[in-house]
Amino acid sequence: MKKKLSTVGNSLALIIDRPILDLLGIDAETELDIKTDGKGLTIKPVRKSHKERVEESAKKMMKAHEKTLRKLAE
Repeated sequence: MKKKLSTVGNSLALIIDRPILDLLGIDAETELDIKTDGKGLTIKPVRKSHKERVEESAKKMMKAHEKTLRKLAE
């Protein structure tokens, strides 16, 4: 796929089509890692480590089921 850059203020922007964003799980909040080897660019979404994802899930679960977990702890 060939693309041209778009002008945004004093900068240039690369517009990424929705199907590609959906395929990669990228949205406006996704942090991107951009690297160059001097000849081209590599753009990858920054993914959380397995440990970070597990901790995040555990916190959500504990918040959602706080009352039940407190009763079980008694």
